[in-house]
Formats: sequence, structure tokens, C-alpha cells
Amino acid sequence: MTSNKSTGFSRVIRLPHATAMVVGTIIGASIFVQPSEVTGRIPSIEGALLVWLVAGILTFFGCIVTAEMSSLKPYSGGVYVFLRDAFSPLLGFLWGWAMFWTMHSGIIAAIATVFARYLGWFFPLDPTGLRIVAVSAILALSAINYLGVKHGSTLQTVFTFVKVGAVVLMVAIGITLGGGVNASAPEAARSASPTDSLLGGGSAADFLFALVAGLFAFGGWHMVTYSAEETVNAKRTIPRALLIGIGIVTAVYVILNAVYFYVLPLETVISSERIAADAADAVLGQGGGAVMSGLVAFSTFGGLAGIVLAGPRVYHAMARDGLLFSWIKRLHPTRGTPHRAIVLQAIWASVLVWTESYRTLFTRVTYTEWIFFGLMALGLFAVRKAIHSERGTAPPLVHRWAYPWVPIVFAACSFAIVINHIIAEPRESAIGMGLVLIGVPIYFVAKTRRRT
Repeated sequence: MTSNKSTGFSRVIRLPHATAMVVGTIIGASIFVQPSEVTGRIPSIEGALLVWLVAGILTFFGCIVTAEMSSLKPYSGGVYVFLRDAFSPLLGFLWGWAMFWTMHSGIIAAIATVFARYLGWFFPLDPTGLRIVAVSAILALSAINYLGVKHGSTLQTVFTFVKVGAVVLMVAIGITLGGGVNASAPEAARSASPTDSLLGGGSAADFLFALVAGLFAFGGWHMVTYSAEETVNAKRTIPRALLIGIGIVTAVYVILNAVYFYVLPLETVISSERIAADAADAVLGQGGGAVMSGLVAFSTFGGLAGIVLAGPRVYHAMARDGLLFSWIKRLHPTRGTPHRAIVLQAIWASVLVWTESYRTLFTRVTYTEWIFFGLMALGLFAVRKAIHSERGTAPPLVHRWAYPWVPIVFAACSFAIVINHIIAEPRESAIGMGLVLIGVPIYFVAKTRRRT
């Protein structure tokens, strides 16, 4: 274990742990729900698989942008640091502000709720019981991360390997036994399409809506950058972990969706509210739903572990910059973790479990995150220009072939997603943006306090 003397963090996260954080954070509950959302918009096997492929490619582009930024700014805080240094401390603060009050804490609360629901398959729970289980999961994982980043990253690695192995097993069973259960499923599914077109009669707008649903299932890929100062050789490890991780996830998602189509008719894929459990029932019989519910609960808990680990590193970085209370930046004297930020996150996420619905937690902030992603891509140009001016030479690129067209395409797609969400959900978009903008006066108050 090496020590980062300038910050007090211990560098214990290596490539396997960092890659597991990428894969484990992304593969949570969404892949067991979102396929029906995608296929509902694009009722075509080829078109739906294309959506998942494009979503993976766009996420891959985001990972390239993040990898380049991480090589230039290998500091804990991730997107907060990138936006702070590319544009202004205010923009970085607004990212962290939105993270705590809505985006990151809301995702923790929502995923913990999903975990509780699937665990309820085995232990019937009323609404109060579901909330107790969800809060217990948050507190348990927060306690593990409180004890040390090595404990949290090791737990994440174990869950990721088991989780991916379970998904691979499901794919193998589906391919092996699925034909016997519903040998004509692919043909039946194709004949159910209203048209022979690639998009199954859907429009370009429908494709964009489906793409948003697919991208939601890829969410969390950037969180590995939050713990850069606890990563061994962060400039090299984080870019590699991002690209390896997203390659694994994209392959898993496309293959798993292909199995859904192989096992079930297209109409069932479109209408199902628990597509993975329905596929398991079709292949394994009545006990399949129980098996799949266990897998989803396990997968969700593992994804939650990585998300709980990531957030406090951003709040610690903000406090270190003087934008939050100074006591938040203090590390545990023996554990070396941002323990106070971990406790704050656990408390607020638990409050959200008790006060907000699952749907509200997600829809309120979906488009807000992509505003910041688009700005991050544009910020890469600003950071490279500033370094060039300071040093007199351009900084090296991790991926020479990708610059400058990848960040341009990623930024354009990010803003298209934002515009699409504003048009489709104007009220929730206004509420989400309002919550972000409340942070503007808070920032200036914090800035004034720091000066005095």
C-alpha cells in the first residue's frame, strides 16, 4: 500500500479493483428493467439491439473524455474537479451540490429501494419494511466504506465477479435451453413487428427516447474518477479501467438482450415489467422468477456498494477547496477515509428513502447529469488549452485517434438528450434545474465565508 502524502489518502485501488468499480457500478438493476422501455419505443429486435449498441458506444465516448481528463487531472472528485478547473469553481460546486441533494444521494436511495423490493420476493415486506431494509443496506455499506477504501473496493470486486458470472450463466442457460422452451421465439418476435423497417415503425424521436432509456442503464461509469487519489498510478489505471469496464458492460448488455429476444416473443419483451424474471420463468419454470429475483437483489447490492464508496470523495474534495464546512474534509485518523462525508451521505440518502418515490428519485435529475457531461466534454478543450499555454507544449493524449472528434460528438449527443428531456418532461426538468440553481447563492455565501 502506498501513501499519497499531499492528501493523506492511501493508494490501494489497483486496476482489477478500479475495473470492478466501473463494471459493478453500471450493472445494477436497470438492465433487468430497461429492455422493455427500449423495445416499447423501438418494437424491432434489430432496432432494439442497435439502441443498446449505440448506448454502449456513446458511453464509450464518455469514458474516453473522462480518461483524457483523468490523465490531466488525477485528483479525487472526478467531474467536480474537471468542471472546476475547466470553467470555474462555481460550476464544479453546482455539480457537487446537485450530487448530494439529488443526483448521487437519490441514486443511492433508489437502488436501495430496488434491492429491498427484490428481497421482498423471499421475505414479504410492507412499505415500512421495504424502507427499513433499504435504509439498512445503505447504512451497512456505508459502515464498510467507513472502515477503509480497501474494504469497500474489495467488496465491490467480489460482488462484480460473482454478478458478471451469474449473468454469463443466465446467458448460457438461455441459449442452451431457450430454444427448447420457445424455439420459434425469434421468428414470432419478428412477425410481431408492425413494419419491416429497422426501427420497427418508430421515428427518430422514438430512437432518441429509447437511447435515453438505454443510457440510463449505463449510468455510473464516471464514478471511478472520484477516488483517483486512492488509486495506484491513477493516470494510467483509471483510463484503462474505464475502457476495459465499459467494453465488458456493453458486451454483457447486448448479449443479455439477445437472450431475452431468443427466449420471449417481442410482445412479451415490450409489455413485461420484470423482463429478466419472465425470461427466467420461461427457461427454468416457475422457480425461475425466484432465481432471478435473487440475482437482481445481489446485483443491486453490489452496484450500490460502488456508488456509496464514490460520492464522499467528491464532498471531501469540495470541503478541501473551502466550498463546504472544513470539518468534512478531515480524514479518519487511522482508516484514512472521508468518514464524515460518508456519514452525511448515508443520513441524507436514508431520508430520501423515506420521503421520495422511486420514480421521482430518477426522473427529477436524469437530464441534469447530462448537462454536466456535455460541459465536461467541452471542458477538455479548455483544460488542454490552459496547460498548453502554461507549459508551451500540448499535453500528451491517452487516445490520439479520438481527439478532437470524440468529445465533440459526445457533447452534441449530451445536449440533444437534455433538449429531448426538457421537451418530454418540462415540469420535472424545471424542478431539477431549480434545485441546481439554488446552489448559486450558496456558493457565493461559502466563498465569502472563506475570504473572511
